[in-house]
Amino acid sequence: MEINYTRKASVNLENLPQDVQKRIAKKMRFYAKQENPLKFAERLTETKEGDFRFRIGNYRIIFDVINNKIFILAIRKRDKAY
Repeated sequence: MEINYTRKASVNLENLPQDVQKRIAKKMRFYAKQENPLKFAERLTETKEGDFRFRIGNYRIIFDVINNKIFILAIRKRDKAY
């Protein structure tokens, strides 16, 4: 699956410490290579921002899947994600 970052998600990622940025990027590449990356995701009950989320350490990656592409909408620390 292809991964696309929205402008907001790119800014969220850039504002994180570099070690966290690398960890998130590495994990997203791992998910993209999987046959079904959604098996690692959790569906969000309130879809104000996105339909799914990945958990990477203390961070939540909020995203949608459209035409077999992952669109990352936001990257937030767990206590501020919802």
